[in-house]
Amino acid sequence: MIRVVLADDQTLVRAGFRSILEGEDDIEIVAEAGDGEQAVRLAADLRPDVVLMDIRMPVLDGLEATRRIMGDPRLEAVRVVILTTFDLDDYVYGAIKAGASGFLVKDTEPPELIHGVRVVARGDALLAPTVTRRLIAEFASRITEPPPAAELSALTDREREVLGLVATGLSNEEIAGRLVLSPATAKTHVSRILAKLGARDRAQLVVLAYETGMIRPGWLG
Repeated sequence: MIRVVLADDQTLVRAGFRSILEGEDDIEIVAEAGDGEQAVRLAADLRPDVVLMDIRMPVLDGLEATRRIMGDPRLEAVRVVILTTFDLDDYVYGAIKAGASGFLVKDTEPPELIHGVRVVARGDALLAPTVTRRLIAEFASRITEPPPAAELSALTDREREVLGLVATGLSNEEIAGRLVLSPATAKTHVSRILAKLGARDRAQLVVLAYETGMIRPGWLG
């Protein structure tokens, strides 16, 4: 059973997501939060698998709430999915950098919402090429901080190649097809890259690839 906390200051939005997700046999809504502070508290108390987090909320916004949840070592297994709208794109990159496993737009279709929750719950990231690649490419160009300390030199040539493809938003299956590998082999490469770089999930690998200059905005085509 996938345990989910809904965090949004709009009661109707929470009700809509609840009605969609509770219709699934493998998903359970364990709590709702109306602000970011409450979301952090519920995450700590309930240890859900997934928190659906609105970016703009009173008391504490979704970005800071995500940062606090991701920064708590007791909540290592909790995954955060940001709920946003396109006019809030500025916040999305910061949320992924803070540790969110991806995002969903609020007007997403029910099947996409359900699929997104399941994807994140099993440890993957929501990196839809049509949306996330574009956003990360745009906001990576604004980075002013120095690259993180992680050593890309620890990666083999093949792993660097796989990381570059992860950074473009490709799935394991797509990477396998591009490199003429089996999906299982592609997944093994990604797992090793995560371990070597100390990254939480694929979303952090994307950020790392851009911040280290391995991939540059505009290279995606």
